[in-house]
Amino acid sequence: MVDAAQGAPTGRRLSAPRLIVASHNRGKVREIGDLLRPYGLATVSVADLGLPVPDETSGTFAGNARQKAHAAAQATGEPALSDDSGLEVAALGGEPGVDTALWAGPERDFGLAMAKVEDRLKALGPDVDRGARFVCALCLAWPDGHDETVLGTVSGRLVWPPRGDRGFGFDPVFVPDGHEQTFAEMDPAAKHAMSHRADAFAKLIRTSLGAAP
Repeated sequence: MVDAAQGAPTGRRLSAPRLIVASHNRGKVREIGDLLRPYGLATVSVADLGLPVPDETSGTFAGNARQKAHAAAQATGEPALSDDSGLEVAALGGEPGVDTALWAGPERDFGLAMAKVEDRLKALGPDVDRGARFVCALCLAWPDGHDETVLGTVSGRLVWPPRGDRGFGFDPVFVPDGHEQTFAEMDPAAKHAMSHRADAFAKLIRTSLGAAP
């Protein structure tokens, strides 16, 4: 973790050559791999290893990330990294939040999920606040039970109809503050530089991965 009083990293450093990514979401696994590549870390997902992802029952992003990371670390005997993330819409009281994936249904149809959010916003009237933010909790867990958990966010607004085909999840309807393109329209490198996941990674780098290469 980061010592808020001194602004200095106080967490455990990662020394393993390989990191288990505790996710079956190919989009997340790809982004995490892209963010870790400069640090020379090989990554393998729990899907590649044929391992299940545990039920997410904590009710918080950080709690869910811890459940997944610790399960993967215990199953493999190696350090594991988990991401739990979602969209919080101001006018919907923070929904879908930790239930973001559930809004996409069992088939993970995010076209359906985006339409649900848009229908809810339209029902609130033409002047509804379309502000939203993505939240990402990252948990790096070791087999001995230790973990480092950080939270990242990025704020923006929702647009309709969806635009772009480069992202995943709610990326086609999310425009970050100060920009006109949705995450799904941006070059992946541009998204990586500003996303909620990038914000969380910047904090994790300070605590467990060392200085940027």
